[in-house]
Amino acid sequence: MTLCARLLRLAAAPARRLLCLPMWQAGLFALALAAPATLQAEPQPDYQRARYDAIHFKPAIDQATDAQCLACHAEVLKPSVRPQSPAGVSSQTALAWYQRLATYSGAQDTFHRRHLESPLAKELMRLRCTTCHQGNDPRDRNAWSSATSQREGGFALRKTVSAEDTCLRCHGQMNTPVMGLPEPWPKSKAMFQDNCLLCHAAIRTARHQVNYLNADAIEAAGAKSADTCYGCHGGRAWYRTNFPYARHAWTGMDPAVPDWAAKRPTESEPRFRLDAKN
Repeated sequence: MTLCARLLRLAAAPARRLLCLPMWQAGLFALALAAPATLQAEPQPDYQRARYDAIHFKPAIDQATDAQCLACHAEVLKPSVRPQSPAGVSSQTALAWYQRLATYSGAQDTFHRRHLESPLAKELMRLRCTTCHQGNDPRDRNAWSSATSQREGGFALRKTVSAEDTCLRCHGQMNTPVMGLPEPWPKSKAMFQDNCLLCHAAIRTARHQVNYLNADAIEAAGAKSADTCYGCHGGRAWYRTNFPYARHAWTGMDPAVPDWAAKRPTESEPRFRLDAKN
């Protein structure tokens, strides 16, 4: 029996048995009673306990770093594209939907890698795990299913992100009627010399000022190719609606608010502002 084990066993013994210990062992025993945690290894949390770790809930999730998230979820950044589809179509000979714009280069890649590791993401974006993932309550799998939901009304069925607040920002439709275009951008772009800045050099110039985007890089890339702009404003649309972006005031802006903008916010959400403490 090791000395540490012996001391721990003696901790439950009657006091009279301790009188027979040599002085040096009695001293070690006193230390063992004062700091028992130092004699035992910290137990590793199991999966069920880890799911309820405080980092998955407010307010800890707001301060979580990518390193903390990836300590358990590192697999999301591992290359894992299938060499071929279940139907036998090779990934080397088929174009994925996101490969159809000039701004994407390279082979097919996984969802999280495209958003965090691709050259385009590193150039134009500053996405973090918590940009999209605002916690994960194991009990919250449909609206109003949990008293500890991370958001008002709960998440949409089986979703762990609020798509209407995150994905839709870059994967919604272009708001063609509000912009006054006669037809969708692919059919109208020739009329505007395939140049978004032909109008937006003076209109809505206070843009992209959020902590998940690299505003200067976006402006520079947009000046070179309208596909950079269109990629996030209709070119990679997953949804049939558009995102109601905050209408920040810009120099020369008409003080009269148009009807379509009557309910638009004038500032970005607090957690996305450049001065946000997260």
